[in-house]
Amino acid sequence: MKVLIVEDEQPAFGNLAEELHVIDEKIDVVAGCGSVEETIRWLNDNPQPDLILMDVQLSDGLSFSIFKTCKITCPVIFTTAYNKYLTEAFQFSSIDYLLKPISQDRLSNAIQKYKTLRNHFVGSYDPSDSSSPYPHNPLPEFIGRHDRKRSRILVRKGAEFQTVRIEDAGYFFTEHKLIFLVDKENRKYMAEKSNLSELEEELDKNLFYRANRKYIINANYIKRFKPLEKSKISVELTLPVNEEIIISQENSASFKKWIGES
Repeated sequence: MKVLIVEDEQPAFGNLAEELHVIDEKIDVVAGCGSVEETIRWLNDNPQPDLILMDVQLSDGLSFSIFKTCKITCPVIFTTAYNKYLTEAFQFSSIDYLLKPISQDRLSNAIQKYKTLRNHFVGSYDPSDSSSPYPHNPLPEFIGRHDRKRSRILVRKGAEFQTVRIEDAGYFFTEHKLIFLVDKENRKYMAEKSNLSELEEELDKNLFYRANRKYIINANYIKRFKPLEKSKISVELTLPVNEEIIISQENSASFKKWIGES
């Protein structure tokens, strides 16, 4: 398991590297980067690690800016002394958010979470197997694999993570640049995705339909729909929604075709 540590304080880097080795002696800390610029250079010149431990505040700015330059396809555990970056952190590839000072138990739990999610999504995948189609990405399900559609999705409720079966997702919606999932029990979760377009590509198009810029809906949770003026369509779900879901005139024909084939 190859880990990149992004941390601008040398003592903190040393402590993390030592604690990781205590937690699992097979963990290989492949590098340590102390700035945004250094991390970008490293990511451009090296294969993606299996996991990144990334401090939010670096010597030359916030580490979130790294994602604007580099396509990071592996999961990230953010570390910081402040909780004010929590919401922003989970817009990226984050699977956990550790507040400093980081206890060994908290770090161990985060590493175990990574391993559990890896095993859950890829089963018997062996990251040391050079014949694997994902030699540097043990969590291909997290980054939008296109050879098969999702069966589960990673979500967050408060500070905790869990997975939801994709067929149990009544609908997805975006609000304040975040993506939310509402399940069959009308429970709301923050989905670990950056935008609806990315999510749409990973969903079974026989089951899910992009109703408009804000909503993706599940065919199994459509209660009824009715025509509106100018050939628009209003869709009512079996789950409560805070606003009317409108299909545009341009998409009304494709929606009718889709619902008839779903």
